[in-house]
Amino acid sequence: MNEHQEIEIKLWVKNLNLIEELLLHKNAKLLQPKTYEVNLRFDTQKGELSSAGKALRLRKDKANFLTYKGPSSNQAGARARTEIQTVVVDFEATRAILEELGYQVWMTYEKYRTEYEWEDTRISLDEMPFGTFVEIEGQDPRRIHTVCEDLGLNWDRRIPWSYVEIFLKICNDENFPQAKLTFEIFKTRVIRLENYGIFAADELIER
Repeated sequence: MNEHQEIEIKLWVKNLNLIEELLLHKNAKLLQPKTYEVNLRFDTQKGELSSAGKALRLRKDKANFLTYKGPSSNQAGARARTEIQTVVVDFEATRAILEELGYQVWMTYEKYRTEYEWEDTRISLDEMPFGTFVEIEGQDPRRIHTVCEDLGLNWDRRIPWSYVEIFLKICNDENFPQAKLTFEIFKTRVIRLENYGIFAADELIER
């Protein structure tokens, strides 16, 4: 098992509260109550990390985390990629170090996240400025698939993109500054994710 490998799926849901109620009914373990995050994505001036499918992120929630993510691949329908993450003590000092090394803040984005553990997976309930989502992460794609179905979610509606990639798709159609993915920017906008090929996984599955 590669301890630095992230294997997960992402699903858009319309009713995040119902998913949380189901997890509580199933006695899922709460790992993190709803927490506000601010994330800084770094890149070179030429965008070399993004072009290579890599990500360098500094995140602040209840602690500060520096994260590297490698290019993604498909593993039995789940998205797999290298993820190396460590806690850092000083958010601003870490930002200054990265900037001194030639990286710059490419994007700032906000999120609220609640996390549960259930059936050998970590389940994140995410509130993004453009919608609410469920991420299911584990070491076995088959287990992720089973958990997805046990939660009544449509496996076929998993999203192959990151939140940043979804936002950039939206920016192609909307007059948004690409460097800011914030709740303030989206508060007066209605985004139809169906226009981007993203469909709610908690709708009734057609049979």
